[in-house]
Amino acid sequence: MATFRGSSWKKSRRLGISLSGTGKELEKRPYAPGQHGPNQRKKLSEYGLQLREKQKLRYLYGVTERQFRNTFEEAGKQGGVHGENFMALLATRLDAVVYSLGLARTRRQARQLVNHGHIEVDGKRVDIPSYSLKPGQTISVREKSQNLDIIKESVEISNYVPEYLEFDADNLQGKFIRMPERSELPAEINEQLIVEYYSR
Repeated sequence: MATFRGSSWKKSRRLGISLSGTGKELEKRPYAPGQHGPNQRKKLSEYGLQLREKQKLRYLYGVTERQFRNTFEEAGKQGGVHGENFMALLATRLDAVVYSLGLARTRRQARQLVNHGHIEVDGKRVDIPSYSLKPGQTISVREKSQNLDIIKESVEISNYVPEYLEFDADNLQGKFIRMPERSELPAEINEQLIVEYYSR
């Protein structure tokens, strides 16, 4: 099963969230697509709200339903709050960390960098976007890839790295320091609705 590759702009407007991370999809028309525009929204049922929240988070990270469900179940085996654990686990994916470090302008771009073998973890090439990082691991750009325009441009415009990461822009190297806290993860997601969706 492939990750979502359709029109992310339409998807962003339907879900009311910027899937690219740039916010551009919602600038001109911050309402759902369709000829009736902002007037076509019906009140969603409880199930509809839960489903929409699940889709928002799944498309935000660009993962398949199976990967998403597996991560959700893994989060349930940990102590603490299920929804918060789930959000934190998604944020430890290698492609998510590459994006958070500012090595790519969008999550999709980050996924491609990993897929194409441009990223190393602890000095070894890893080309699996879903690779789950552990605190203390180092993320770097392969020496051969350090002059890629998309990486250089992304680092130049990036001005924020979350506190659970460290980043050395000169050497294009980051470190995963600790698991992220809920306050450091996407605020526009209500993860409790996702827990309710899978608990039906």
